[in-house]
Amino acid sequence: MEPIMVERDWEERVTAAWATLDDFPQDERGAEAFRARIGALADELPDGHPFALFERACAWDSTGRSDRAEPLYRRALEDGLDGYKGRRARIQLASSLRNIGRAEEAVALLEPELTSPSDELDDAVRCVLALCLSSLGRDREGLSLVVEALAAHLPRYQRSMANYARLLRDPSEGNSPTNG
Repeated sequence: MEPIMVERDWEERVTAAWATLDDFPQDERGAEAFRARIGALADELPDGHPFALFERACAWDSTGRSDRAEPLYRRALEDGLDGYKGRRARIQLASSLRNIGRAEEAVALLEPELTSPSDELDDAVRCVLALCLSSLGRDREGLSLVVEALAAHLPRYQRSMANYARLLRDPSEGNSPTNG
């Protein structure tokens, strides 16, 4: 599949628009105004362009309307959104699915991301997946993912935390991990 391209200027303007999200009032009028700002940028791309769909989905999602974001994320992915933005879309779609009561579907969407090539979104995958698992009553499994994600950022105790994470998933594997 051919990579999806947009002008660098468009991406920069989208990034600048997102930097203003917190400047909008936290009410429906502010949400509508922000969505209109992102919508105007999305309108600059051809109808149905995956980047436009993705940005519109993000705008709905970020203004509390996961129900409106979900179909747009799906269309963006179906229409070829891949790579980094595709991974972001899967993470955000999973979060939206959880928010609208479809956590099981969200888990199925995110679990394959645990074995995807590593990037800066790895911790986001684990955190959203942990929330989805918690919504399904699988708190130990979710906590394991969060401990695992956090362990990589600790100045010490990485091995111990990795072992604790493993034991949360499967307590039958042993007693207490070695500190270190």
